Amino acid sequence: MAFLLLLALLGGVGKARFLYLPLDDRPPNWGPCRYGLVLCPPKALYRGPEGADLPLLRAWLLATPGEALVGSLDALAYGGLLQSRRLFLPQEDALARLAPLLSWKARYGGRLYLFGVIPRWDAVQRDRNLEVLQGVAPLLGLKGVYLEATWDDAVRGSPALEEARRLPYPTRPGADEAGQVLLLRALRPGLRVAVVYEDPVLAGHVTPYEGLPLEETVARLLESAGARRVPLSGGPDLVLYVYGGLKPRGALLQLLRLMGAHRVALVDLARVNRGDPRLVENLLALGLFPRLAAYAAWGTPANNLGSALAQGGLFLPDEEGRRARLMEAYFAYWWGEVGRPWVRARFPEPLPQEAEEALRLFRPVPWEGGVLELLGLAFPWGRSFEAEGALSLRPLPGEGLSP
Repeated sequence: MAFLLLLALLGGVGKARFLYLPLDDRPPNWGPCRYGLVLCPPKALYRGPEGADLPLLRAWLLATPGEALVGSLDALAYGGLLQSRRLFLPQEDALARLAPLLSWKARYGGRLYLFGVIPRWDAVQRDRNLEVLQGVAPLLGLKGVYLEATWDDAVRGSPALEEARRLPYPTRPGADEAGQVLLLRALRPGLRVAVVYEDPVLAGHVTPYEGLPLEETVARLLESAGARRVPLSGGPDLVLYVYGGLKPRGALLQLLRLMGAHRVALVDLARVNRGDPRLVENLLALGLFPRLAAYAAWGTPANNLGSALAQGGLFLPDEEGRRARLMEAYFAYWWGEVGRPWVRARFPEPLPQEAEEALRLFRPVPWEGGVLELLGLAFPWGRSFEAEGALSLRPLPGEGLSP
């Protein structure tokens, strides 16, 4: 059976120029596989909380040519983020599992954009993981290789910041947005970005789960993305607007002015894993939300910064893609604000099918000449934190949607 599955996988390889090997198949990590920009492994190889099927994942990689590969070290070594925290595996064996990356590069000559994760505070195998991150450092000596590590959920007192300082390559906060950010580096290097804070005081704030002043997190993120920071007066390709929930009305006025002259990616940092309804509802009422270049509020500050930057940059020339990403971002906002609290108050995990009843709480949203509707709801990991929505944009009577 495994042999037949492998034949089917290899038969559908195609000739995509850019490959993407996600950290796992949770929505933030798997999302780029729906973008139409990259070739991903077959979804069947990523098995939710069980982790990836590593023999088949390696076989897919070695059989798939490409110009570049954006890939997760933790997926290839351990099967995913959860497995990296607890799977017993000696360092030398974990490094051996990464050898197919070198084989792929030797066979096809493609560039490698690789990211590992510095474990969060409760990881059982943190020492082993750090040894592996040190062990891959020689990859930096190869032409066409970029390597970085992100640290996962650094609560107060986490050793992750000190551990990051000991690595001889770039590090920054985050994890689940890292694949998107490196796709931006691979597909649209040199993006010119202006950063605007709701209030300059935000730049010095040490944000939750990061351990760094926000300004430093932003600087490291831009480095990861291969982006170049420019002043607002310097004709940026994209404005990254960082909102901290201080003054929603003032922020709305700022956004009105900025969106009149620039493409704006809105990073909503008012709350962790949730957006600010005071701002979002006003943006919707004025018809501004669907005009954003990107929006993110689903995760930690670094998650949101990376998602908004990556999606805003990747879809600058693609209106259809931009619209699709914004609809997904609105669903993630709605889920954090309405759906998730409702489900958590009523159902244990793993969630039963009845949890999909949260679907009826969604209210249709006016959206650029149409109405955004939620037609279906799924929980890919059986948890309330991750949800996927089947979204539809229904045209208003007598109107069509612009291409």
